[in-house]
Amino acid sequence: MSEKLRAPVLVLNANYEPLNVSTTRRAIGLIFSEKASLILNGRGFIKTVSDRFPIPSVIRLDKMIKRPRPAIKLNKQEIFRRDNYTCQYCGKKTKPLTLDHVIPRRLGGSHTWGNLVTACAYCNHRKGGRTIKEANLSLRSSLSAPSASAKYIFRRYLGKNEEWVPYIEGW
Repeated sequence: MSEKLRAPVLVLNANYEPLNVSTTRRAIGLIFSEKASLILNGRGFIKTVSDRFPIPSVIRLDKMIKRPRPAIKLNKQEIFRRDNYTCQYCGKKTKPLTLDHVIPRRLGGSHTWGNLVTACAYCNHRKGGRTIKEANLSLRSSLSAPSASAKYIFRRYLGKNEEWVPYIEGW
């Protein structure tokens, strides 16, 4: 499959709410099956022998899709993203980064947003299996789940797809 057909396309609900990121190939299929409409062509055209078709950057579904409220899944990458790839004890942006339980699991600490932080290897080793008070450390930020806003969810695509910003900013 050509590189153009793998490019990301922002999929909007009928009310212009950002829903998903799709491939160009899937987006073209939705447009031809009359399930979606082209909103923004920011990538040129696909040429065939007898015609040329715009390559979509943003499409809008013709029918409203009901979906549950989005939630950010708790995983290692999302903890790193929430903490901006920074050690929450010393504030350094170093590699390798690790996850640390603020209240160690052996002391009843849970595997939740409020108990997991990003830590550099040095600080994680220094803290060990102790609490932050016992290790004489402090946290640089409060711990909570990131909001499931469209800006947070689609942030990784915005650098290469600046034309999406107006569709994402309002949600």
